[in-house]
Amino acid sequence: MYKGIIFDFNGTLFWDSEKHLEAWREFSKRVRERAFTDDEMREFMFGRTNEDIIAYLTGQKPDPQLVEKLAKEKEAVYRDMCRKDYKNTILAPGAIDFLEYLKLNNIPRTIATMSEKDNVDFYIQEFSLSKWFDIEKIIYADGTLPGKPAPDIYKKAAEVLNLKPAECIVCEDAISGIKSAQDAGIGKIIAVASMESPDLYKKIPAVSQIIKNFNEINKNLFYNPCLTN
Repeated sequence: MYKGIIFDFNGTLFWDSEKHLEAWREFSKRVRERAFTDDEMREFMFGRTNEDIIAYLTGQKPDPQLVEKLAKEKEAVYRDMCRKDYKNTILAPGAIDFLEYLKLNNIPRTIATMSEKDNVDFYIQEFSLSKWFDIEKIIYADGTLPGKPAPDIYKKAAEVLNLKPAECIVCEDAISGIKSAQDAGIGKIIAVASMESPDLYKKIPAVSQIIKNFNEINKNLFYNPCLTN
C-alpha cells in the first residue's frame, strides 16, 4: 500500500499535449524555419524545462535572458490557445472524482511539473487547484531543478509530502517523466495514455498500470489509517 501520490500536470491532469505541440511547432518554425517533428518533441520536449527545449532548438546553450524571452513568448501563445478553447480546458477524465476521494481521505498529494511559474499560476486559477492541493507544495520549474528525466523533481515532491519516494505513486504521461520517477525510487508508476498509444507504455517495465481515466486507479492502493481501523 502507498501513502501518497504525485501528479505530473501537462498531459496527465490536464490533457493539453496537442496545444503544447501546436505552440512549439509554430514557435520552432519561427526560430529555425522548420517545425519540430513528433519524434523530436517526444524525445526533447515532453517533461523538459524550457531551457532544455530552447537549447535543443537553437543548437547551443542559451543565455538566461534569451531563455526567458523565448519561453515567455511561446507560453503566452499556449495560454491563449487554452483560453480560446475553454470547452476543452478541463481536468482529465475522472480526475475531479479521484481528487475529491484523495481530499476526503486525507491522502498526501501534490503536483510535480516542469511548467514554469506563469503557467502554474494560470493552472491554479483556471482549475481552482487550491480545492485539492496545498499550493505551497506544488513543485515546478523554478530554476533550481534539472528537467526530467533527472530524478530531482520527484525526490523533492516526495520530500514535501514527508514521504519516502517508495511510499508514493506517480502519475505520468511523458517517457522522460517515467524515467525520472523510476530513478527517484518511486514505488509505483502509473502511465496516463492521454496522447500516446497504451502500447508505448507496455514496453516500459517501470510502468505498472496504464490508464485513460483516473477512475481506473484502484483506491485500495492507498494506506489510510482511517480506513484500516
